[in-house]
Amino acid sequence: MTLMDHDEAADAEAELEASTTIYVCITCRCPGDPDEGPRRGEAFADETITAAAATGLAVKRVRCLSNCRRGLSAAVRRSGAWTYIFGDLDPATGARALIEGALLFAAANTEVMPWRGRPEPLKRGLIARVPPLTFQGDE
Repeated sequence: MTLMDHDEAADAEAELEASTTIYVCITCRCPGDPDEGPRRGEAFADETITAAAATGLAVKRVRCLSNCRRGLSAAVRRSGAWTYIFGDLDPATGARALIEGALLFAAANTEVMPWRGRPEPLKRGLIARVPPLTFQGDE
């Protein structure tokens, strides 16, 4: 591989990662959390943003993913691919799992997040997957 090929490959990888976004619900609470005071979702979003700092992934805060019974919640979206919604994420390990899963998804050759290699919290915590806007339906 020439230097130019290497640079082009790196640019393509960076573009793909940039098209992968993690949305973290900032209004989430864990069961037993008080109604008043800061929400764990906000701290979880901060942790996810920090964990993603050098990855090229985008992390965005979102008010309510309507998954309140299974918070902490987040969604992972990639342009032209399925969107994944996760819940029951552990405040101590969930941010790292989201980053690992999003990087796996960003590198996938298909429009679905691979099951093999997906962090365990993203297997157990899968709520739904939503088809891309271009999805034509199954036959």
